[in-house]
Amino acid sequence: MEPTIIIDAGHGGFDNGASYEGRREKDDTLKLALAVGRYLREEGFPVVFTRESDIYQKPIDKASIANQSGGDYFVSIHRNASGTPNEYNGVQTLIYGAGGIAEELAYNINEELEKTGFNNINVEERKDLAVLRRTSMPAVLVEAGFINSDKDNEILDDNFDAVAKAIATGIADTVGATASSRSSNPRAEKAFGVQIGLFRRYENAQYLLEEMLEQGFQAQIKNWNGYYAVVVGDEASIENAQRLERELNKRRYQTLIVNL
Repeated sequence: MEPTIIIDAGHGGFDNGASYEGRREKDDTLKLALAVGRYLREEGFPVVFTRESDIYQKPIDKASIANQSGGDYFVSIHRNASGTPNEYNGVQTLIYGAGGIAEELAYNINEELEKTGFNNINVEERKDLAVLRRTSMPAVLVEAGFINSDKDNEILDDNFDAVAKAIATGIADTVGATASSRSSNPRAEKAFGVQIGLFRRYENAQYLLEEMLEQGFQAQIKNWNGYYAVVVGDEASIENAQRLERELNKRRYQTLIVNL
């Protein structure tokens, strides 16, 4: 089964995001997010949208929707803006930390968008964005050109379907290859995590999840038989899981090694 992709349209409702000559970021991001999701579904990927209409959500609410969905990857779509119109142009993708599948995903999306005519600026680490910091799965934030760049707006408007398909292709090629590698290698499917809490109420699990993410751990919420388990790590060997367990024990967490 293909991994589930959460697609987030940035801003919404009373939060217009950046604007330029009557153009609003929240409108561009919604239109683009829905199109990206449509292309991914055509490729057989399950897709969850954080919003499908013009509603307001706090960034932490977007992260909560992603975490509760049980999805595997999170892609937030935005438009960039500069202090002076037409000062900069190009695409940029943001990640929480270097390394791993999120960074690979970010580079692949940028490369696909470059093919549609955008300048490829870079992949950049950002520690202050809740949708990257609070999500429990690999997450990226795509800045699909500058909204106050006439050049970028022309590229987006004249090649909208190609731009949406480029983002979808960058996602599909990255996460599809990862899923295929795991399914073709039985040993790669075995993974271990360290459970540090089991709750009847999702809100309590979410609180502990955020605590772990704040400390820099990879963590997720698993729904097991009607209970919500907070699990840290995604380790390929029991030895790595045991090392992680010892680190968590030092921080006074009660632990249990589990199969993922």
